[in-house]
Order: sequence, then C-alpha cells, then structure tokens
Amino acid sequence: MGIADKIKNFIAPLEPVDEELELTQEEAKVVSEYEAPKNKGVAKVAQDTKMVLFEPRSFDEAEEIAKHLKFRRACVVNLHRLQRDYAQRTIDFLTGVVFALDGSIQKIGHNVILCTPNSIGVQGEISLESLEEN
Repeated sequence: MGIADKIKNFIAPLEPVDEELELTQEEAKVVSEYEAPKNKGVAKVAQDTKMVLFEPRSFDEAEEIAKHLKFRRACVVNLHRLQRDYAQRTIDFLTGVVFALDGSIQKIGHNVILCTPNSIGVQGEISLESLEEN
C-alpha cells in the first residue's frame, strides 16, 4: 500500500460492503417506468398492445379501468349505464389516473371516452357537434 493509497483511505475510507445488501445486476436494472428516462422520439409500441372496452355499471369498476391503463392498455369507456353523477365521478377519477400516467383522455361520443397511456398516441379528432345538436 503506497502513500497515495493511505491518503486516499484517510480522506474517503472504504466501508466494508455487506453482501446481502448488494443488488444483483438483474435487480439493479429493474426501474419503475416513472423513473426511467423518457424518449424524446416516437414511443415504440409493443406488438401485443391492446385496447380494452368497458361498460361500467358502478363507480367501483373505475379501479379496474385504472389498472389496465397502468399496464399501458388503451381503454374505451362507455358510460351509458351509469347515472349522471356516477358517470361524472368516473370521468373525474380517470382524468386523474390519465394525468398521473402522462396519458390523454378524449370524448369520442356521447358518454363514451377514450383513455390512453403515454405509450399510445392518438391522431385525429372526432367532431361531436352533430351529436350534441340532437
């Protein structure tokens, strides 16, 4: 051990590493999707990307929709079977979920919404003017 090593150890001593606390390479690679750096380009869409259709009959089913969004699946939600106040509550909840996941939410029909995570892009718009006049 040279003098440079002694000075280095004195200034910044190395602590013994506990083997149980060390992460394996596989464990170290596991990073939450929220901590991972975001790509500036177009997101790659997995081949098994799915869209899930929902027709909830109670507000309690909104949690299941949120789980699908969390797993990066687009969700079309038909709110026709819900009472108006429960439908609004469901929309409010899903808006929060979509915001937290950095996704988007769009109205695609009367009482029908499309919720997408950030990994799925949506192009175009649906004009609802003729639907709302009826």
